[in-house]
Amino acid sequence: MRFHLIDRIDRCEPGKSLAAAKFLALGEEYLKDHFPQFPVMPGVLMLQSCVEAAAWLWRATTDYEHPVIVLRDLKLVKYGTFMLPGHRMDVTVELTKTDAAAGTATFKAEGANESRESTVKANFVLHGYSLAGRGPTGDATDAKLIEHWKARWALLTGGLRG
Repeated sequence: MRFHLIDRIDRCEPGKSLAAAKFLALGEEYLKDHFPQFPVMPGVLMLQSCVEAAAWLWRATTDYEHPVIVLRDLKLVKYGTFMLPGHRMDVTVELTKTDAAAGTATFKAEGANESRESTVKANFVLHGYSLAGRGPTGDATDAKLIEHWKARWALLTGGLRG
């Protein structure tokens, strides 16, 4: 991933739900091109914020069982109001189903601005896996990824359990 979009995790109930925030600053690199005269957060990045929040919920739920988490399926995406610089998008995700055998988890997510106007809604499936046994560096890479995710969790939550 080129950058992280979630700036803070406010609440996490492993196995159930997570609330996070994205603060949109005018200095974000992608805003200079999207759109110069009317900068708004691209819809795909609003959606990515939801996917990142869901990945955090799944990590907290499984105690980092899946060092690598990717988007597998996406359904029912709806975009609402624009996300403008200087504002916050509150992201809520709900874990609706898991399939341990397939290594997947299904989520329902929504982003909304401070006025509680919906910016994005989506249902999607994430796939998680380990690199262990996939080559000579798989185990070591897994360990580094887990260490990275745990350190990032501490920064995003300020020590919130999960």
